[in-house]
Amino acid sequence: MTSEQFSAIAPTIPTAPGIYKYFDAAGKIIYVGKAKHLRKRVSSYFTKNKANYKTIELVHRIRKIEFTIVNNEHDAFLLENSLIKEYQPQFNIDLKDDKSYPYIVVKNEPFPRIFLTRRKIKDGSQYFGPYTSVAKVRDLLNFVKQNIQLRTCKLNLSEANIKKNKFKVCLEYHLGNCKGPCEGFQSEQDYAEGIQQLRSLLKGNINPVLQNYKAQQKIHIGKMEFEKAQFYQSKIEHLQQYQSRSSVVNTNTGTVDVFSIIEEGDTAYVNYLAVSNGSIIQTKTITLEKKLDETAAEVLAFAVAQLRQTFESEAKEVIVPMAIEYDEPGILVTLPKAGDKKRLLDLSEKNVNYFLEELRGKKLLKLEGKTADEKMKVLEQLQTDLHLSQLPVHIECFDNSNFQGSYPVAAMVCFKNGEPSKKDYRHFNIKTVEGINDFASMSEVVLRRYKRVLEENAQMPQLVIIDGGKGQLSAAMQSIDELGLRGKVTLVGLAKNEEELFYAGDTSSLKLDWNSESLKLIRRIRDEVHRFGITFHRNKRSKGTFKNELEAIKGIGKETASLLLKTFKSVKKIKEADIKSIESLIGKSKTNILQAGLEIKKD
Repeated sequence: MTSEQFSAIAPTIPTAPGIYKYFDAAGKIIYVGKAKHLRKRVSSYFTKNKANYKTIELVHRIRKIEFTIVNNEHDAFLLENSLIKEYQPQFNIDLKDDKSYPYIVVKNEPFPRIFLTRRKIKDGSQYFGPYTSVAKVRDLLNFVKQNIQLRTCKLNLSEANIKKNKFKVCLEYHLGNCKGPCEGFQSEQDYAEGIQQLRSLLKGNINPVLQNYKAQQKIHIGKMEFEKAQFYQSKIEHLQQYQSRSSVVNTNTGTVDVFSIIEEGDTAYVNYLAVSNGSIIQTKTITLEKKLDETAAEVLAFAVAQLRQTFESEAKEVIVPMAIEYDEPGILVTLPKAGDKKRLLDLSEKNVNYFLEELRGKKLLKLEGKTADEKMKVLEQLQTDLHLSQLPVHIECFDNSNFQGSYPVAAMVCFKNGEPSKKDYRHFNIKTVEGINDFASMSEVVLRRYKRVLEENAQMPQLVIIDGGKGQLSAAMQSIDELGLRGKVTLVGLAKNEEELFYAGDTSSLKLDWNSESLKLIRRIRDEVHRFGITFHRNKRSKGTFKNELEAIKGIGKETASLLLKTFKSVKKIKEADIKSIESLIGKSKTNILQAGLEIKKD
């Protein structure tokens, strides 16, 4: 649909909250979205000046638009999620999770049975879960069996059958795991108390079970029945050990849901911790594929809704690392800065980072499991796709990194025969560039790298990838020209968002097939240089090795220095800046300290 065609229908679009559906030429839904103001939101797709190329492709395919008006934002939120789940539109965020999860069911029958199931039937039974692991469910059921005396048989314990003496107690009764309701040794009321203890335990609340056992123990001690008292003492100790293993924070934290996110290109990973009474009772990390230019906050909001619905969460508080639009009534969204809730968020972030590292390891094993011939075919395909004169058996890739506009560093990774050659990886502290200048930094590290290669008479790579757009590529080519290496090595720039490839001097980009082995290898090299660079940068920050001229001034702390560098980009530009602009940023007192420290002349 063109902007002109949209202009004709724009006045007819509702201004109320609701959802919108985009259809392609075949009448298939390709995108579903929600909006507070339908006309403004839909219009934004056709009026954006700098839309990402996937959004451009979406708009190009739209042939029909439909709307559903709802009463409020929350209704729009719920309707959007249900439609995405039903139609799985091509351009919506894709949740890579199609598993059926296990539940623990309390069966709707006399003396209810407790067992594991993957089928949720509307028969009046109560279901707990879903759980993320069958093994965990079996462990939990075993724990329940050891601490709460409930039957495990499949007998039909109707009142009539019990009165007819149809059944005899089994070994579980003699082992003390069951009180024998089959022979009428236990009333339905007493059994129901055990079921209530089970419900508390499954919800992460162990205290009611503990209190019941302590009361029973006290009764037996009063009757001088020390053997029975010891029986309850062993169960109390077992429960307390379980609580100490599962407890993460103070029980005052209550029941909360914790979410964290990490992004890598068009893929996002979200970790979910379900916390009940200070204990983690569920943990799950999911993978989501972004189809348009969704922000981290938008992806996280989508994941929060999906996970809370999947795991039927009853938590009234959601802990997240960033502000999100989450319109569920009665739900508090918290961004903790310190304390127990911040520690929970840190734990969630540790889990999502571990998941990503594990995933990378699996991908690495998958690639390295290929035969030499298969690896060679990938390199031959890459040579063909990039029009290289030589087979790229030696590839190097560069990336710049900085923190909040400060502390620039760079990294280089090396792949030989399609595999990482980690002994050839290199880190670079930027030495000759003042302030933040990605182009100059890239020029510096490329010059330093290949000047040394020439001096040591080492092997040059057939392909060099510059992670960045045309600007970084041009800067790198300046260094290649200075060293007289043009024509002896091929440089390509890799655009960060679109995954397009650029050659120096070309006006148009090269787009490889999305699922091609060539682009998969390039993505892997790009991801590896990101990981290597970020790890280096994080280690440098944690060791406190970053210093700059501003922090050396007494009275100017790290936060002020970072704010100044983020605004003015370099110490040189700070010295050249208007005093009033500095005052408006950090105040008169600190400006005077800065003037003295940098010897800035007053206007």
